[in-house]
Amino acid sequence: MKTKEFHTLQKYFRTESAVTMKVVLLVSGGMDSLVTTAITAAAGLDLAAMHVNYGQRTWQRELECFRLICSHYGIAERLEIDAGYLAAIGGSSLTDLAMPVGGADLQGSSIPTSYVPFRNAGFLSMAVSWAEVIGAERICIGAVEEDSSGYPDCRQVFYDAFNKVVELGTRPETRILIQTPLIAMQKSEIVLKGMELDAPFEYSWSCYKSEGKACGLCDSCARRLRAFELTGLRDPIDYEERPKYI
Repeated sequence: MKTKEFHTLQKYFRTESAVTMKVVLLVSGGMDSLVTTAITAAAGLDLAAMHVNYGQRTWQRELECFRLICSHYGIAERLEIDAGYLAAIGGSSLTDLAMPVGGADLQGSSIPTSYVPFRNAGFLSMAVSWAEVIGAERICIGAVEEDSSGYPDCRQVFYDAFNKVVELGTRPETRILIQTPLIAMQKSEIVLKGMELDAPFEYSWSCYKSEGKACGLCDSCARRLRAFELTGLRDPIDYEERPKYI
């Protein structure tokens, strides 16, 4: 990672308190949340991790990865939440089995069927509630804007606005800030940062479709595989197919 970018990440975790800052991590079990965890762990912060099951196709594998990542980094304070209302609402191929999971759209020309309507707002709301209860000062989420699938709730402007909501909707003495350390990075840069920090990529899961072997063909698999290809490294997880994306 470029020096400027590294310093940008480091400033997220500065605190004038003599006590180590507590951070709530939103850990889906995917590659981005893994690297976000690695960054915060390297900063020596007091970590608590939250995972949300919302009826997604690969919920069992994602939950398994969440637990493996937490154990790897010694995160004992964990919260697993069921948010089945998102599956009941529907509107996404991640939760609606009748909708086919879309293939690779590496141009990000339109919002894909895998977009779960306003999902991250719900996740953040739950994370803020927990952070307020346990005294956390930061919430970190592995959102990526430039090299994402065009999800509207992965944009920096969305998180800027949500921080204002947090400020207005919590106790006056509460100081909770949502941070997005990967927001401006490309997927390949995220892979390199994870490698630099010895992040266990084998414990992460990105596939939208399968829980045994990753399909290699869905949009999320394609973006992950392309990121590893661009770095010249091999993704350690198993795939049914490993197409070339560069």
